[in-house]
Amino acid sequence: MSPVHPLYAVMEPTIFEHMSGLARAHDAINLGQGFPDEPPHPDMIAAAARALAEKSNQYPPAFGLPELRDAICTFYARRQGLALIREQVIVTSGATEALAAAILAFVAPGDEVILFQPAYDSYAPMVRRAGGIPVSIALTPPDWRYDAGQLAAVITPRTRVLILDDPLNPAGTVASEAELAMIADACVRHDLVAICDEVWEDVRFDGVPHRSLMSFPGMAERAVKIGSAGKIFGLTGWKTGWLCAAPEMATALGRAHQFLTFTTPPALQWAVAEGLGRPDAWFASQRERWDASRQRLAAALDAAGFAVLPNAATWFLCIDLAASGIALSDCEFSERAVREAGVASIPVSALFEGDGPRHILRLCFAKDGAILDEAVRRLAAFRDTLRAEKA
Repeated sequence: MSPVHPLYAVMEPTIFEHMSGLARAHDAINLGQGFPDEPPHPDMIAAAARALAEKSNQYPPAFGLPELRDAICTFYARRQGLALIREQVIVTSGATEALAAAILAFVAPGDEVILFQPAYDSYAPMVRRAGGIPVSIALTPPDWRYDAGQLAAVITPRTRVLILDDPLNPAGTVASEAELAMIADACVRHDLVAICDEVWEDVRFDGVPHRSLMSFPGMAERAVKIGSAGKIFGLTGWKTGWLCAAPEMATALGRAHQFLTFTTPPALQWAVAEGLGRPDAWFASQRERWDASRQRLAAALDAAGFAVLPNAATWFLCIDLAASGIALSDCEFSERAVREAGVASIPVSALFEGDGPRHILRLCFAKDGAILDEAVRRLAAFRDTLRAEKA
């Protein structure tokens, strides 16, 4: 009998690790894993360097430095109108750890957990590791809208938790006010805990301020809000995230967190605290740079004959392969494109459980403009090769 937990005995590497590994092996342009290629903002690096040199490098408080917890509260009050206090914030080593802590804190064996598909690939495995049962609702491209009838159909007496990713990775779409209100109403009526993965909250290009599910009536006492400095500042390797919840819920989250990573590097916490206090114009300038890359990739793909799906947030654009004249599935195209065309991507079907589209490809646009242009040129040439093969 294998000593390995059965969940991990059969688990494959994540699609992100797989595609990034292929990108390295084939010296490919990596539009798969989501991280910006631009140099980090010198303000953030200087803040971290000062903290390393001038402040403590020993264990910080388990729930996070007071300076960062207070800065998170102030940031959300200013930008989203949320009224949080320090005791409602737990600092984590990245948002994935925050998700794990939230799932472990609120999912017991036998609990059903609603997941909207496509979904970040840690959700379902963590639910299963906690003993829960993932229950999936498939969203449909191109708009990936949330439907009240679908949600009502899957709620049972055993439903305990709902996980909402808004803005939605990998689609890059944003839930409407009406959709959020519908989801909040369902959570209140059925006494559900909502784990809200909002890491892309400050990477929006639609001009609409982010609204957290936590802000809807009845949700303050049942929502867990997850944020990420890695996404806000484009510093994914810093792995600094946080959880926000009502005090009683935050205590439970802290108990789970203390036996995961316990704490997060203090210099990064001090730097993030300083960064969150920067004026709104500082963040707007950063978004403008990302938006320029977004528009450049979308225009290049469109000019090359690829069908680009609607996008309002994240660092990702999706293309419809079938509508672009490509008969391969997204997995087949992605595997061949990295090997034969030298461009790595993410097949969205790899982020689906159960039935779902098999023709949507995700591309990261937070790259240098010349790299994006070359990637599109390679993908278009590869598509032409496929058409020649078919002929």
